[in-house]
Amino acid sequence: MGQVSLKQAVELVTDGIAYARLLSIPKLLIDITNLTGFEPPNVFSRYLIIHEWARASAKIVHVAIVARPESIDHRKFGTTVALNIGFKADIFTTEGDALIWLELVK
Repeated sequence: MGQVSLKQAVELVTDGIAYARLLSIPKLLIDITNLTGFEPPNVFSRYLIIHEWARASAKIVHVAIVARPESIDHRKFGTTVALNIGFKADIFTTEGDALIWLELVK
């Protein structure tokens, strides 16, 4: 919770994913709805961010992100990038939807 830059927000998520991997936690829900102070990333930034998170997960941690609707690309570009590189990740506007997805992901 708090005001952060986009870079700081990405680092917080990256650190959380890496920590879950270290502890062998296969499924992780990250809620960023209370992080403020930055604009939604552009398409290129989303591409880079997903690759960074995928590296942190090492294909071990599956990640569900909960974000404010205005932060989510309506085409879910980041989810497509994740799928294309073998990183199981998706983004949602509610914790309930994120938890359902995490239960179903294999």
